[in-house]
Amino acid sequence: MQNPAEKKSSILKDFKNLFIWIIIALIIRWQVIEPRWIPSGSMLPTLQIQDKILVEKLTPKITSKSNLSKLKNKIIVFNVPEQLIDAGYESDIALIKRVIGVPGDKVEVKEGNLYLNDIAQNNYISDKNINYSTGPYYVPEKSLWVMGDNRNNSMDSHIWGFLPYEKVIGKAIFRYWPLNNIGPIRFPSLNNLG
Repeated sequence: MQNPAEKKSSILKDFKNLFIWIIIALIIRWQVIEPRWIPSGSMLPTLQIQDKILVEKLTPKITSKSNLSKLKNKIIVFNVPEQLIDAGYESDIALIKRVIGVPGDKVEVKEGNLYLNDIAQNNYISDKNINYSTGPYYVPEKSLWVMGDNRNNSMDSHIWGFLPYEKVIGKAIFRYWPLNNIGPIRFPSLNNLG
C-alpha cells in the first residue's frame, strides 16, 4: 500500500506523462499531419463532399522551391491566395486542388482539353470536356498551377491565377471517412503529369 507521499508523487508523475503526450500530440498536429474535411464538390469524383482526409505537412517544408516537380499531380491543401482574399474570401480558410503545373510548365485549356507543355492530358476524371478556354500560361518560379478535378465547377488557377508556393499547407495522403472509402489517396499517372 502506498503512503500519501508516494501516492502524490505517482499522481504528479502521471500528470507529467499526460502533459508530455499532449505536447507531442500538438506538435504532430501542428507540424506533421492534420485532419481536414472536404466542404465542396470541386474535387469530385476523386474526393466527395464531406470526405475526411489526412494532410501530410512535411512535404512543403522539405521540398526545395527550385524542385516543385515532386508535387505535380498531387492533391494539396493550401491557404487562400491573396487574389481570393481581395475578392472577399476569408484569409483563414483552406482550399484543396490538384497540382497541374510547376515552375517552367506551359498550361493551357482549349477545345475542351487540358494541355500541359503542349501535350493533351487524358481526361481520367470525367467524360465531359472542359467548358472553358484559358491560357497559355507559363508557371513562374515559386508558384503552382492548381485545378479542381471537377474542372467545370472549381474555383481554381483558371480563375485566380498562380498559387504562390508558400501558401501550401500539405499534401492529401489518406481518406479516413467514410469508412467504405477508407484508404490512401491515389494519384494516377498520366501523360506528362506523372
